[in-house]
Amino acid sequence: MTTVLRYAAFTGDPGGGNPAGVVLDASGLDVEAMQGIAAEVGYSETAFLTGAVGADGVREVRYFSPKAEVPFCGHATVATAVALAERVGPGELVFSTPAGIVPVSVDAGLRATLTSVEPSVEAAELGDVLDILRWSPADLDPALPPRVAYAGARHLVLAAATRERLAELDYDFDRLLAYMLERDLTTLQLVWRESPTVFHVRDPFPVGGVVEDPATGAAAAAFGAYLRELGLGQPKITLHQGHDLGRPSLITVELSPDDNRIRVSGTAVPIPE
Repeated sequence: MTTVLRYAAFTGDPGGGNPAGVVLDASGLDVEAMQGIAAEVGYSETAFLTGAVGADGVREVRYFSPKAEVPFCGHATVATAVALAERVGPGELVFSTPAGIVPVSVDAGLRATLTSVEPSVEAAELGDVLDILRWSPADLDPALPPRVAYAGARHLVLAAATRERLAELDYDFDRLLAYMLERDLTTLQLVWRESPTVFHVRDPFPVGGVVEDPATGAAAAAFGAYLRELGLGQPKITLHQGHDLGRPSLITVELSPDDNRIRVSGTAVPIPE
């Protein structure tokens, strides 16, 4: 019988953050079995360690939402790293994901910091997304233009002009699903800027069968690349997510002048049975 661990990531409270399933030994599972487990667990993602630790210390991991496999998931990576650290001790881990190699460091306080794959940012063709979100052009912050950002998965970044606009999320699920599938998007990263270093974010995730993700590490990494591309990057950025869902989370994004990759950190705690 496959053991599925359950963790809340980017929080110290089991009732906050983003729940993730973690299977530490998925070596005997095929794709159909992993997809079935993810659907049964019902969290936005479940991570599966699919093979033995390589001679170089690399662990292979795959991520499944209830509906489909995704190339990379930040909160499930943090949850997996913390679950491993609780069993083998803190230190350095290396995950081989479908998106590429992702190093993760876990400190003595069980705070995990992942380093993204090489990010990129490109122009965004909005199409009818504002209509799907029931937003107007006036609802956008002109200082933060729309872009598609990538740091393991593709996310459309849209900035709201006000916190009130961000709080009122009411979109057409089926239309947004079709829009995102057509453009190979994993989430929409909807943001509001409180200050140059503090942002509030929300992430619709219909391609995973989830209306909204309470904490999205992959999108946080992509957003760090977005800010750098616009010349708005700071050494450390704080993202507040999940508050409008009643599952508050805290994500730290770090940018280095010597490395294009983005570092994303947070804690994770077991969810009681």
